[in-house]
Amino acid sequence: MTSAGFLYPGYSAEDDYPAFAERLGPGTELHLVHTLMREDAHRVDALLDVGGADVLAEGARELRALGVDAAVWACTSGSFVFGWEGAAEQAAGVAAEAGVPASSTSFAFVDAVRHLGAERVAVAATYPEDVASRFAGFLAHAGIGVASWTGRGIVTAAEVGTLAAADVLDWVASADHAGADAVLVPDTALHSAAILDDLERRVGKPVLTANQVSVWQGLRLAGDTGPRDGLGTLFRTPAPAGTAPHPA
Repeated sequence: MTSAGFLYPGYSAEDDYPAFAERLGPGTELHLVHTLMREDAHRVDALLDVGGADVLAEGARELRALGVDAAVWACTSGSFVFGWEGAAEQAAGVAAEAGVPASSTSFAFVDAVRHLGAERVAVAATYPEDVASRFAGFLAHAGIGVASWTGRGIVTAAEVGTLAAADVLDWVASADHAGADAVLVPDTALHSAAILDDLERRVGKPVLTANQVSVWQGLRLAGDTGPRDGLGTLFRTPAPAGTAPHPA
């Protein structure tokens, strides 16, 4: 049995995780621990609080008690706002408290892009533009070309969690760029488990969503790298030899 644990801020699209678990099938457990969100806002100061060491340490200790094999801080904006080094320290803190390998959604995006061999990406972010630009900068720091990025301007995770599937399909397709090898959709507040293949059919290229890459990273950290169908190109693509999840 593979058991991956996820620290998830607040409540918005947490039901994506049991949906992923169902699609992954027997032999895989995904455990979710809700972490404290004092203020639901895609604003830098609020996000720094959401991803604070004290908040994550408490959740990581809960994951330790659950006996998970790996842990992921399942929040994109609450990791990349700390910058590359800060996000690495954040993941290291979770690993120390949980007692297992750990990463975050931001690093999962970087690893997923490299896993697919993509060189340039388009970003369809739900966030206000100042926050979305920080994600583009995080990717650029990793050497990933950003062909285009857009911020939809949604301030709260609660609102993101209410977006209808048809709306998400239209919006992600409109954010694509001809020079991009894949489209990235960063926000674990966005429901995506049920529409991954629909997104890729609509866009015509790999689409990576926050909850998708978080689950994929958690399984990799736990040693489960087997391909799966129905969860997008990412899960169908075998891992290149010698790759390891960030942070190493």
